[in-house]
Amino acid sequence: MNEQMTAVRPSRSGLVRGAGILAIVVAASLTAGCTGGATGATHTPSDAIASVPGLPDAALEVMNQPQFASGRWSITVQDLDTGKTLIDLDGDKLAEPGSFVKTYSAGAAWVKWGPDHTIITPVKQSGSVAGGILTGDLILVGQGDLTMGGRTKADGTVDFTNLDHNDANPLPGATLTREDPLTGLNDLAKQVKASGITAVNGDVVVDDRLFTGSLSGKPVTPIIINQNLLDILITPGAAGQPATTALTPAVAPWTLVSDVRTVAAGAAATLEDPIVSPDAPNTIVITGTIAADSDPALKVYELEDPATFARTAFIEALQRAGVSVSANSTETNSAKSLPDKTTVTALASAAELVSLPLGEEVKYVMKISYNRGAQALVCRLAADAGKTECKVGMTVMQSIWADAGLDTLGASLVDGSGLDGNFITPKNAVDIQAIMAARPDAKRWQETLPILGVDGSLADVQADSEAAGKVFAKTGTLLGADSLNNRFRLGTKTLGGVMYTEKGRHLAFTIIVNQGFYKELAGVFEANDDVGKVAALIQQAY
Repeated sequence: MNEQMTAVRPSRSGLVRGAGILAIVVAASLTAGCTGGATGATHTPSDAIASVPGLPDAALEVMNQPQFASGRWSITVQDLDTGKTLIDLDGDKLAEPGSFVKTYSAGAAWVKWGPDHTIITPVKQSGSVAGGILTGDLILVGQGDLTMGGRTKADGTVDFTNLDHNDANPLPGATLTREDPLTGLNDLAKQVKASGITAVNGDVVVDDRLFTGSLSGKPVTPIIINQNLLDILITPGAAGQPATTALTPAVAPWTLVSDVRTVAAGAAATLEDPIVSPDAPNTIVITGTIAADSDPALKVYELEDPATFARTAFIEALQRAGVSVSANSTETNSAKSLPDKTTVTALASAAELVSLPLGEEVKYVMKISYNRGAQALVCRLAADAGKTECKVGMTVMQSIWADAGLDTLGASLVDGSGLDGNFITPKNAVDIQAIMAARPDAKRWQETLPILGVDGSLADVQADSEAAGKVFAKTGTLLGADSLNNRFRLGTKTLGGVMYTEKGRHLAFTIIVNQGFYKELAGVFEANDDVGKVAALIQQAY
């Protein structure tokens, strides 16, 4: 799929994802040979939407396009000051929302703890210290910190790029923030040294027992370094020459082998997703081509064993800080030798890392649609309830919203990130925004959402519209395949949040279209702007 996406070169707002900014389940046979171009509608609408009370006619023109002829639109718009419903198109019918589900998971964490809530990741010490030598172990206890200091700007807020590295494989154009992803580990290591420990005559262990879960077959763990990704930056050279590649963060025993060639400026270029060498389990192989006139490209490798990676990275940070460690730095992490969690909690702390405030973590999740981060918040809700299974967090989430006054039967959710199988009604989503808008921290919640035409997954959507900067909304997209008819199926495109209208009204809204069809992949990207245009037209009409 990545080759096809590279050829199309979509705008950075792209499709809002299932595993990053995008959820793609497209058969290889479908993607072969597709190139950018016109939408490629499949048939003419036979049952166009004639009118919807309160909805501008110009919005109907968008919704009645041929690619949506077999699909269904559902919309709810409510005035937050009066509580009056202004637009209702199947607002009480369940529809698939994609990553908009993060509004439920991140919102539940917000309601539970508030935006100023922080968590502390400690380094515990067992044994005794004499003459600077710890005879015993250092235990890094994962607490589900989403960034571990690796995305913190100088002003203490979270940094993000509109197309985040989590999406580098499915979408071209992803970029990195400037911060060192090992910042938190370096800070902890310096604290260990400052505590009087100069040598560890024992082991360094990552305690990752706080919760257990998975998402799309990948682990969701309480230890998260660089979002548990290795970044591969590919910079073109002169045509015909090898490209330059760099692996970050540089942590043993990981190495990179590149067979990426630079091709002529303007030529078609392809980059394969990185794989592990079958002959060397810690060697990442990247192959393909990159055009001589292109910007540096980013690819990522997703770590299968985050705890072992974090252990090695922490040992290396300790060594940089002047703390020697007798244990082999690249051994597999094992928590089996650890005492029970209560005993570990009672041990003295040699260092502690305070997370970003929850409000900043939620901003990172929402702006870039960080799937595993949203699921980790669900896991943290489970851990707070004394459970280790992340799935328990879903029932905790239900209780939180029910206590806040939400009719949770208006949603049917299977995860906190927005993969296939989640359903909500537009009205239920609007009810969440009404609940959040009534809170004293409503403006801070609003600021976590992507802003139309400004940032995050909406950076390039309706950027020239009068509505730009006045619509704050979470996106959601699921893209699949119709292999029978050799076309793309847009499972959902969702946009929901709040807006400040042309006439000064404060509205909550949800817009969902399920099941659109396209012959060309380029057309799928137009759906992002189509839904954004409907929102912009509503903003201008009221």
